[in-house]
Amino acid sequence: MYDFAYHKPTSVADAVKLLAEDPDARPISGGMTLLPALKHRLNMPSALIDLSGIAELRGIRREGDALVIGAMVKHFEIATDPQIMAAIPALSRMAATIGDTQVRNRGTIGGSLANNDPAADYPAAALALGATLITDRRQIPADAFFVGMFTTAMEPGELLVGVSFPIPEKAGYAKLRNPASRYSMTGVFVARGPKGVGVGVNGAAACAFRQKEMEAALAANWSPEAVAGIRQPADDLNSDIHGSAEYRANLVTVMAKRAVADAG
Repeated sequence: MYDFAYHKPTSVADAVKLLAEDPDARPISGGMTLLPALKHRLNMPSALIDLSGIAELRGIRREGDALVIGAMVKHFEIATDPQIMAAIPALSRMAATIGDTQVRNRGTIGGSLANNDPAADYPAAALALGATLITDRRQIPADAFFVGMFTTAMEPGELLVGVSFPIPEKAGYAKLRNPASRYSMTGVFVARGPKGVGVGVNGAAACAFRQKEMEAALAANWSPEAVAGIRQPADDLNSDIHGSAEYRANLVTVMAKRAVADAG
């Protein structure tokens, strides 16, 4: 590790002010992605802005036909919150599979979405559900938010404050976890709701993406059989010691079938 300043603001306005004053500062929520990066010196901010003391970043509420979840809500809360379990049970089931007990009690939905790790679960759900990412400045549709590996559409100093998920008629999720790291090698979130059918894929590529051929097939026939014959191209998919691009391409189809079955 190395020396850096530490701040713990109590409001979004104060956090944004600190970020504006120091372009090399980084916000930190649960730290599940940022802290390992600091230890390996892959990220060397001049200051950390601890968001854990900001009450307005917490909370889960229903607004019309959507659930709005604060950026500092933890995975464990999403897995066990009665509102989410009733409105979007697939999101709760997904949160219950993230990491281990320690990670679920520290990690936050906002940190996961803002960091946009290729293996993170929430980006696939945001894409499939047609979510809107809410920052201190604007609202960004999920389709425009995830730009590339560890990269989002947020500008320097912009802070994610929450996410709005339209409530679907049906939704499901399935993933294959690396047995050692528990990171998703490939996961697929499917949803049918007010914005149509969505299929979001994580873990397979450098960034979560929508599988639009599967979306069209499920719009015509919501069943595992509808996606069974669709083959994801292996071009641009991740290939490493854990699995080739071709292996991950096959997993997209397998996990999509399981996700539809999970949705019912």
